[in-house]
Amino acid sequence: MTSFKRRLVRIGNRLSVWMYRASDGRLLNTNKAKVLMITTPGRRTGVLHSTCVRYLKAPEGYLVWGTASGAPRDPDWFRNLRKVTVADVQIGATTIQARPRELLAEERETAWNNTVLAQAPEVAKYAQKARRTIPVALLEPTDGPPEQPQN
Repeated sequence: MTSFKRRLVRIGNRLSVWMYRASDGRLLNTNKAKVLMITTPGRRTGVLHSTCVRYLKAPEGYLVWGTASGAPRDPDWFRNLRKVTVADVQIGATTIQARPRELLAEERETAWNNTVLAQAPEVAKYAQKARRTIPVALLEPTDGPPEQPQN
């Protein structure tokens, strides 16, 4: 990625984070795509970084994936997520702490195919563009699984 493109991505991320904080996520969440904001220290600097990412609810927590819009390498936020034991996660106006766990092998394939692609099939185009295995992580709230909607 050129330095110009990298700068544009950083500006876009800062704007998204500002909008998320200012509106408690209302401006970035739609019926089609749910977005949370995750904050972790940088893996090299330790400086806190916040990023808005799509998520899907899972019985044990929240699934997030690192397509980086089809970039050839994993996004920095996911690389940072791999290095922490706890992350701050804001979903709407609620902030929780969650233990991130990267899903690997069969567990990753099951989550990717049966949850991510089943509920958000449009992300498949980013996986094709990236030509890499898109990493998937489960964010498990430290105070127990998220509440499931009542039927």
